[in-house]
Amino acid sequence: MLKEAHNGVSVDLPSGIHKENDRPTWDNKFQYLLTCIGFAVGLGNVWRFPYLCQTYGGGAFLIPYFIALLLLGIPLFHIELAIGQRLRKGSVGVWNAISPYLGGVGISSLFVSFLVGLYYNTILAWVLWYFFHSFQDPLPWKSCPVNDNQTEYIDECSKSTPVNYFWYRKTLNISSDIMDCGSLHWGMVLCLATAWAVVYICTIRGIESSGKAVYITATFPYLVLTIFIIRGLTLPGATEGLIYLFSPNLNVLKNPRVWLDAATQIFFSLSLAFGGLIAFSSYNSPKNDCEKDAVTVAVINSLTSIYASIPIFSILGFKATTAYWDCLDRNIVSLTNEFDLMDQNITRDTYNTWHEELNNQYPERTSRLNLKECKLQEFLDQSASGTGLAFILFTEAILRMPGSQVWAILFFIMLFSLGLSSMFGNVEGVFTPLLDLHLLPKAVPKEVLSGLICLVSFAVALIFTMTSGNYWLEVFDNYAGSLTLLVVAFFEVVGVIYVYGIKRFSDDVKWMTGRYPNLYWQATWKVFSPIMMLVIFLAYIVIQTQKEPNYETWNPNFVNFPIKEKKLYPKWVLTICVLLVVIPCMFIPGVALYHFIRRLRDKRCRCKAEPYINSAYCNSQTSL
Repeated sequence: MLKEAHNGVSVDLPSGIHKENDRPTWDNKFQYLLTCIGFAVGLGNVWRFPYLCQTYGGGAFLIPYFIALLLLGIPLFHIELAIGQRLRKGSVGVWNAISPYLGGVGISSLFVSFLVGLYYNTILAWVLWYFFHSFQDPLPWKSCPVNDNQTEYIDECSKSTPVNYFWYRKTLNISSDIMDCGSLHWGMVLCLATAWAVVYICTIRGIESSGKAVYITATFPYLVLTIFIIRGLTLPGATEGLIYLFSPNLNVLKNPRVWLDAATQIFFSLSLAFGGLIAFSSYNSPKNDCEKDAVTVAVINSLTSIYASIPIFSILGFKATTAYWDCLDRNIVSLTNEFDLMDQNITRDTYNTWHEELNNQYPERTSRLNLKECKLQEFLDQSASGTGLAFILFTEAILRMPGSQVWAILFFIMLFSLGLSSMFGNVEGVFTPLLDLHLLPKAVPKEVLSGLICLVSFAVALIFTMTSGNYWLEVFDNYAGSLTLLVVAFFEVVGVIYVYGIKRFSDDVKWMTGRYPNLYWQATWKVFSPIMMLVIFLAYIVIQTQKEPNYETWNPNFVNFPIKEKKLYPKWVLTICVLLVVIPCMFIPGVALYHFIRRLRDKRCRCKAEPYINSAYCNSQTSL
């Protein structure tokens, strides 16, 4: 049972801040750390970090990654934990307390958490869909279904693969254009409702309920990852997968995109600027060592990314090796039949020798076979991130593993646990600020507010269950959860270091931890972190303006199907993309402008109400 914080500690809060005696606290330090780790460690650790390592020179990517962790990730993480713990408020309350002009930063965080939660929980609905279907034997994405006449396989499936067909047609029921909204996928609606029901149950009373659930959701993925590591390392081809992943190619460090993606990965994987970390730390004891917590959670998050890469690429190495063997076996059968050779004359080890010799002696007969060139490297190069890794490449690899049902069930339970613990932070980033704003009377229980958040989110997220839903999810992912977070985080650093004051903030940190922030913290807060965010912001704008926004569609009627067809976004969709960035960000200058105008109005009213005040003084005040 969570305890209530009473008059046990005297806290020297800044002027205008009142101590809240009824604010709940964590049961223990371990529960708090697990919650922060669960929020930070999410789906991106499993399906984006390994992809970036593979794409950018394997082990070489770790160099810019850890530099970004030191100069950007950990310093920002420390700021969010410190201000939440010191002021004991959610994101809106914290920034209003620091300065009313910064109140929009908290509102922007609230909006971003809400928007990201919409599509993030839809991914969990997809995970549930696959989880429920994993109990079938054989797995439903193992083979193509037959047509209505029971005469041949469905054309869309036979032209692509059973795995692709199950994902795009059975799971998404996807349309060929974002403008073709279609109807709701009722099976997915049920999974979405289930996902939001689970989130509601776990967050029904804020940290008082999610703090209990996190013992399972934050630890279970590590157990499953360990099981997958043990199994993955015993599979043929696992070594090739790991060598491919971690072999360093230092030449890629000359590419500025590598540094940009490394900094972006650190920023988003730590869940900065969502407001969830501020909310979680606000339930801490004021004398908690937030500096140690920030370093601990950030390092664990990064190590988890590396840890998750091992089973992922062990199994993908196994998939590539088996696909390479299948390619060789088909060629061996073709050569054996064409030249009437004895079975087992040609083996995988001797295939290249036989092929070269037969091609030299009988070039015409060999060329007629149209043998495919089999290269292990090409199969290893078939990389993917995000849903492509989880629902296509990895599910296909699972099919090749003995006991595929068990591995599928474990894999999707792990993904659901990872996503659920991250959802706690997204919901808390909305729940705590609304609670601190006292929008509802105190008589209204917390369960009602949690229910309203989940119900509204479910209703809006129904757009992702339509036939064009996957395209809209990509829009939200690319625009609602990217640039806005950079803007919010930048103003967080500016607000704390240059408005609240770095000396005042450092004194607060010393009061909480017993240590004055050293040169590393001072330099990163004042210089390196703001500059890195500005560079990322400008680079992002440059990259986006260099290309016209487009999206890839799954179109069975496309002439090059199953290759995806690229289309440009319609103008009205581009408008929505812009609004997803602008609307959350506009609260930052909007709230500041509101308070500035209000201050001018109050000064004028004061001068009119008190005419004996020197007119020169009034003029100087109203001109501010």
